[in-house]
Amino acid sequence: MRQMRNGVLCAALGMTMILTGCGGKGKTPLDPGNPVTIEVWNYYNGDQLTAFDGLVKEFNETVGKEKGIIVRGSSQGSVNDLETNVMASLKGEVGAAEVPNIFMAYADTAYAADQLGGIADIKKYLTEEEISAYIDSYIKEGDFSGRGEIKIFPMAKSTEVLVLNKTDWDVFAAETGASYEDLADVEGLVRTARAYYEWTDAKTPDVADDGRALYGRDAMANYMLIGSMQLGTEIFQVTDGKMTLNFDRETVRKLWDNYYIPFVKGYFAATGRFRSDDIKTGNVISYVGSSSSVSFFPDTVNGSDGESYSIEMEVLPCPGFAGGAAYAVQQGAGMAVTAGSEAEIYASVEFLKWFTADEQNIAFSVRSGYLPVKKTANDKAAILNSGVEISGKMEKTLEAAVDMVNGNTTYTTEAFEDGARARNILEYAMSDRAVEDRGTVAERLASGQSLEEAAAEFCTDACFDAWYEETLKKLQEYEGQ
Repeated sequence: MRQMRNGVLCAALGMTMILTGCGGKGKTPLDPGNPVTIEVWNYYNGDQLTAFDGLVKEFNETVGKEKGIIVRGSSQGSVNDLETNVMASLKGEVGAAEVPNIFMAYADTAYAADQLGGIADIKKYLTEEEISAYIDSYIKEGDFSGRGEIKIFPMAKSTEVLVLNKTDWDVFAAETGASYEDLADVEGLVRTARAYYEWTDAKTPDVADDGRALYGRDAMANYMLIGSMQLGTEIFQVTDGKMTLNFDRETVRKLWDNYYIPFVKGYFAATGRFRSDDIKTGNVISYVGSSSSVSFFPDTVNGSDGESYSIEMEVLPCPGFAGGAAYAVQQGAGMAVTAGSEAEIYASVEFLKWFTADEQNIAFSVRSGYLPVKKTANDKAAILNSGVEISGKMEKTLEAAVDMVNGNTTYTTEAFEDGARARNILEYAMSDRAVEDRGTVAERLASGQSLEEAAAEFCTDACFDAWYEETLKKLQEYEGQ
């Protein structure tokens, strides 16, 4: 294990920048008789962790053994746990583990680690031909300076898709004439959710306003950021690591009208930790979430009334705003290589290149719901003809996700100081307010008010304006950072 703390860490980074004779374009610094051990921290769990660990084992038994590299994977728990542990290690906090050679990182975390001198630029270990094989926007994510550096290496990516409980949808569609085309854009989704609420409400004519929600959403920040891009506004405009805020009132009002309003009226819902949890309890029959989340889609609904039944899944493209620009979210952490010896960094890159070769990357994608990161592998035919056994669920997911990536401009915010905190405001400001106000509406419905009466005060300009000004003020604290 390495001992890299504070000044030692910075010195190690400086040394790797001086030792340019080795790497991807020169002589290998590895010795099969004296293998280098590489520690990789991740936040995978379930099927994703199993798939990752299986490929690590394969690498160690083949290429790693031949070249003198031993990879050890370590799941740190959740994304937040991983970020906390990485920063504690880089800062040399008491009780922190030693800095790993590689860790999974979103741009904001990698940027913060880079500010501590903890991230190696691995561009010199890759040829131009190797770099050009990856999807351009995935490579660009790791270029903090704009000078072509690579401080986040794409490992596996995801985008968002619309996932349906097809079993219950089919009953609704058969009786109302609803179709998948109705879900092609955000506005159509809202109209369909209202129709579903009214349809379910009519099933119990003796009980007023007890309709059910059609839809829920994971990752509200994605809705805010991608929806704004579709509507012509980039909320966080970043230049040289500094953020300029563009929280356009008209754009944000459209986001509000197409999430907050249907939520307080009961057309949308969010009860469980994730929307796949709400599918399982029957609180919703559709949700937008990461393509990688589909591996958690339940096979049965266990309703609050004790009813349990099997369901089938369908996956559709993530709806965008009608007439808007074609943007889709680019998400999924990449891999940051930390400062270390030349042999350690070289070995780290060798593992990452092997993992992202088409054969291995497709195998991981098929088992995890993530997307391959190379242009040749991010193709439906390449995935389906890879020879890797693929489940029906995963085939639907990857087909829809690949279409989303190839048919849209993928977008993720550029890194800036405290970017994660600014993003968290977008994650919770609207969704938390919607949940709170829906609770008030539900209480009023229970007391005998109609839905129109119960929700009236929340469907006003004044309600939006107060929320907008409050949220704007919070976001402005991060402007210029």
